[in-house]
Amino acid sequence: MEFFCYNYCRLEGKVALITGAASGIGECSAKLFAEHGAKIVVADIQDQLGQAVCEAIGLSNSIYVHCDVANEKDVKNAVDIAVATFGKLDIMFNNAGILDSHKESIIDNEKIDFERVLSVNVVGVFLGMKHAARVMVPARTGSIISTASVASNIGGVGSHAYTCAKHAVVGLTKNLAVELGQFSIRVNCVSPYAMATQIATNFLGIGGETLENKANLIANLKGVTLKVDDIAKAALFLASDEAKYISGHNLFIDGGFSIVNPSFNLFQYPNNL
Repeated sequence: MEFFCYNYCRLEGKVALITGAASGIGECSAKLFAEHGAKIVVADIQDQLGQAVCEAIGLSNSIYVHCDVANEKDVKNAVDIAVATFGKLDIMFNNAGILDSHKESIIDNEKIDFERVLSVNVVGVFLGMKHAARVMVPARTGSIISTASVASNIGGVGSHAYTCAKHAVVGLTKNLAVELGQFSIRVNCVSPYAMATQIATNFLGIGGETLENKANLIANLKGVTLKVDDIAKAALFLASDEAKYISGHNLFIDGGFSIVNPSFNLFQYPNNL
């Protein structure tokens, strides 16, 4: 199935490289970006799923590249293929990430597990930023986006490694926004609340509906469920020229979850309102 722009195409003529694009947020973003006119490089380690995403988008508008984001040669190769295939790189979406077992006590945390999470969720983002900048700086344009989390702002919602990693993504985003601003390159990140992605449901061993029900139970914003396309739409905005003066920003898509302490029930209304 080919994607065409029937209305306003917000990424017409742009080239986007998306890591972790074979499933979840990355897959949804790849398809949405393509709908808005972008050429897509699908980068992932899930080869069959990645190829399927390209087939859905259209092979004339996309290409799949096997890419382990913790491996610098893979990341460099993905960026080089993007430029060789489509002539440039306008958008880098560092979306690939992993989860780890949530052991409450730091005493039970193993160094090897901690380093594995950081190698993908921090080093992988760093490498994506580095090699995107390598080709964007000479062009003096570009948008770099990374996936963080509500765990980038508050504690207690993720493991030690995951929370540390997502805080680091925000730090990298801010620092790089300062460096690359002189080249008209914008650097931002998105921080989602919990949602039923494939990686989350597989990791937790529960169905998507069960995960969503649990997330909705403790969410701040009621009556609506966060979906992967909500994150894709936020990334689309940051990638587009509509966000031309937004840089160094951490955009929360969390329904206000990260700004409230639920222990304080100051605004409780009768159930019949």
